[in-house]
Amino acid sequence: MNSPESGSAAAPSATAPVCSAKGCRADAVWVLAWNNPKLHTPDRRKTWLACDEHREHLSQFLGVRGFLKDVVTLAEWESRDAPSS
Repeated sequence: MNSPESGSAAAPSATAPVCSAKGCRADAVWVLAWNNPKLHTPDRRKTWLACDEHREHLSQFLGVRGFLKDVVTLAEWESRDAPSS
């Protein structure tokens, strides 16, 4: 997932996903899907993760720039990616 401050992908980890807010190490609960229309095709979605405390702040950061496309729970996002049986 991308960090709002660095823009780089987080290293894969065996631990639970953490919030993308600077300095926050809380477990992620939310996925904020976004894209920058100047850089990305309309169907591309980049993601930031958020804990309950930082969901609104990160959503506003992306929203005022017109980048925010969707906010869903991490569980819902992961179920979208799960293969169908």
